[in-house]
Amino acid sequence: MSAIKLIVGLGNPGREYEATRHNVGCWWVDEFARIHGLTFKMETKFHGFVARGQVQGHEIWLLKPQTFMNLSGRAVGALAQFYKIEPAQILVAHDELDLPPGSVKLKLGGGHGGHNGLKDIAAHLGPNYWRLRIGIGHPGDRSLVSAYVLNDPRREEAELIGIALSRAQDVAKLIVEGKQEAAMLKLHTA
Repeated sequence: MSAIKLIVGLGNPGREYEATRHNVGCWWVDEFARIHGLTFKMETKFHGFVARGQVQGHEIWLLKPQTFMNLSGRAVGALAQFYKIEPAQILVAHDELDLPPGSVKLKLGGGHGGHNGLKDIAAHLGPNYWRLRIGIGHPGDRSLVSAYVLNDPRREEAELIGIALSRAQDVAKLIVEGKQEAAMLKLHTA
């Protein structure tokens, strides 16, 4: 397995979206940056906030697209192409409707499950990038999904999501080093 060179936190730009379920990927990447002393700055050519630094002896890029979710691939594709980063060296942290709050899974490739951010990234990179799937639960009816992801989680959900984000930080070093199987074992058996 290859080491991860780019970690992307999906979300929507703007203060009104910061605390919404759709932005949990950004929450995780913000915490990763804080832990590792990396600072974001806006990079217009990459359509987002970018940070760069050394983690576990590996050069790593962090990206928070500022394109709105359904155009996330534009930002990810621009940075990956410029720095010649392969899809298998990219980890995308995102909200996952099919997992309950408190659950987090790591996987390589697969479909987009109706997630517009993943759909656009796949259009730019193909499907074979890593995903950190952060459970937010499902509202129960497809017609409610849009409003659900664009609202803040309830307090008890937020607590469970926070626990999942923390568990994912605990395996971040393994992921960066390319030890995804060890990371999956830890995450998926907890």
